[in-house]
Amino acid sequence: GTADQVDLVFTVVEKPTGSITLGAGFSSYEKVSLTFGISQENAFGSGNYLALQVNTSKYNRNIVLSTTDPYFTENGISRTIDAFYRTTRPYYGDLNSYSIVNQGVGMRFGVPVTEYDTVFVGANAEQTEVRQGTYLPTNRTPGNWTSLPLTLGWARDRRDSALVPTAGNYQRVFSDWSVAGDTRYVRANYQFQQYLPLTKKYTFAFNSDLGWGKGLNGQAYPWFKNFYVGGLGSVRGYQQSTLGRSSTDQNTGNILYEGGAKKLVLNAELIGPFPGAGNDKTLRLFGFVDAGYAFPDSDPIRLNELRMSYGVGLSWISPMGPLRFSYGIPIQQRAGDKIQKLQFQIGTSF
Repeated sequence: GTADQVDLVFTVVEKPTGSITLGAGFSSYEKVSLTFGISQENAFGSGNYLALQVNTSKYNRNIVLSTTDPYFTENGISRTIDAFYRTTRPYYGDLNSYSIVNQGVGMRFGVPVTEYDTVFVGANAEQTEVRQGTYLPTNRTPGNWTSLPLTLGWARDRRDSALVPTAGNYQRVFSDWSVAGDTRYVRANYQFQQYLPLTKKYTFAFNSDLGWGKGLNGQAYPWFKNFYVGGLGSVRGYQQSTLGRSSTDQNTGNILYEGGAKKLVLNAELIGPFPGAGNDKTLRLFGFVDAGYAFPDSDPIRLNELRMSYGVGLSWISPMGPLRFSYGIPIQQRAGDKIQKLQFQIGTSF
């Protein structure tokens, strides 16, 4: 009814808030794996996030049910509750090898500190079972252990892209402190990534991953919480999870890889476009140099024990999912090292 105003009518329709995903993956060490996920961002009209994730890999099987209240407080603090069941076979290559079953529930809170920083605090109630199988180190026995670890973490992400970063850095710290149960320990992991654009087409990337664990109250550090190094994601050119202390089974003669309470992994990559693909960032070639090793609790981190490798690889964000292929050549191969020069991983969804 006035000359300088206009009446507007808005029709608001809620977008679909649920999704179902089916996927399949293949890697040189886990072979075929199937994944299933269902999520609802507005479960039962509450505004909470509810999700179920299932992974059927032969060596790593996970079932995780989680719910998140993104605004648990008016200040934007989120609360997440998880229930999980995970089965891991630390030794890749033998489906009859021993397995570690970890199950429990946990709660954590996410506190946004700045635009780039988030702090996480929480606690878990866990039960760990080690099941008998081949390649179980002779000084370790199957059994059940309970623990109540308190968790604390911090993440800062200043990358220009989480999928194909070319500039910026990423840092993450995660720690847990078991204060009750059969095991008492403290465990921490720090990761730092830096991406430096050399030109419009070429990027230098650096990654460091440091892990440390220690037993408390006179207890030894629980070996089933060990870190493992080797293969894709750590030191390419070596077989998955084999870089660390090893022993020989007196009955079978198998080499038993034990991991370690400490780990150090360093990676450097020079990333460029695939020939003929222009500046397509979803299809890139890279050359790399890796170094790393897992150390037992009783030993310090010694740089002269690091295993090193170099090689080339291809990464492709394909329409079916991410593919990563590498060919690594060990630099400091020693007796007992398991070599796997050609390694690849591909995931797809349908």
